[in-house]
Amino acid sequence: MGIFSRTRDIIAANVTDLLDKAEDPAKMVRMIISEMEDTLVEVRASAARTIADQKEMRRHIIKLEGLQSSWTEKAELALSKDREDLAKAALVERQKAADMCDQLNAEIAVLEDALRAYEVDIAKLQKKLSEARARQNSVETRLESANNRYRLRDMYAGAKTADAFSRFDVMERRVDEAEGRADAAGLGAIRTLDDEIADLRSNDRVDADLAALKARLNKEG
Repeated sequence: MGIFSRTRDIIAANVTDLLDKAEDPAKMVRMIISEMEDTLVEVRASAARTIADQKEMRRHIIKLEGLQSSWTEKAELALSKDREDLAKAALVERQKAADMCDQLNAEIAVLEDALRAYEVDIAKLQKKLSEARARQNSVETRLESANNRYRLRDMYAGAKTADAFSRFDVMERRVDEAEGRADAAGLGAIRTLDDEIADLRSNDRVDADLAALKARLNKEG
């Protein structure tokens, strides 16, 4: 009776309510799925045994039917020999075989009802199992998403990230200071003779360009 009681409990259970009340939904859904799978295996095994019992009973019925025919022939033979007492005894044996056939047929009918119940239970268990597996995927997806969001938030708003950016600020400040020192080093530098001569050459080119421009304007005027 244990398997029937557990099967009914699982079929009647509300997976959603169980997960909502669980402290660890992921663990709970794994336990539910495991229990359903084990129960489904047991129900199918019981159904297989029932089918085997039916086949064995039907084989016995065939033998009993053959036995009834045999006792009928024996009763007829006894009567043909004016042995009514033997014919009567043969008919008694035939009736015993017939009664046993009736009993086996009744048991087969009971097993047929049990098989139909197994079929219904298996269908319901499979449906519940599919529901639980769907919930498992949902729970695992939500859990993974939550963990990823936590890691992302910790990455851009956590203490480690803030410390890293503060270090960047210090490094940038040091670079600014180094660039400032380099720029300051060029202010008021002593000009060399080559610098002076280069300036003269540059001025000569500017003066020549200016003279050429004036000449062209005077010519056009």
